Amino acid sequence: MSQYESSVKNIPFPQERVYAKLEDLNNLEALKDKLPEDKVKELTFSRDEATVNVPPIGNVTIRVVEREEPKCIKFEGVGSPLPVNLWIQIIPDGPEASKMRVVAKAEINFMLRSMIEKPLKDGLEKIAEVLSLIQY
Repeated sequence: MSQYESSVKNIPFPQERVYAKLEDLNNLEALKDKLPEDKVKELTFSRDEATVNVPPIGNVTIRVVEREEPKCIKFEGVGSPLPVNLWIQIIPDGPEASKMRVVAKAEINFMLRSMIEKPLKDGLEKIAEVLSLIQY
């Protein structure tokens, strides 16, 4: 498995508050308006899952598999064309701020790696950027 990481994002809210918002995926409903409609369609949420229709791949679901309060939320891909695990790491940066990073591990064969690596890294960076803009 290959590991990919977003850059570290500064968030002007305490770690516990960020974790409390992200651990229930229903709270991400407000992000629908921030995503490009040409890239993402039919986004749905429940407490433990988020499903998105990504043309031309189709429906992809991420499911929470582990919560480590208040520092990490781990996900697995369901219906993804490649086996993928994703997690959001949140660390304190003083009493009123925190830092966040999005990490993915994906099983990509050598032939596909050159085609998928850049879009995967870009996608992680966009996810981290959107998550860093939330008003926690």
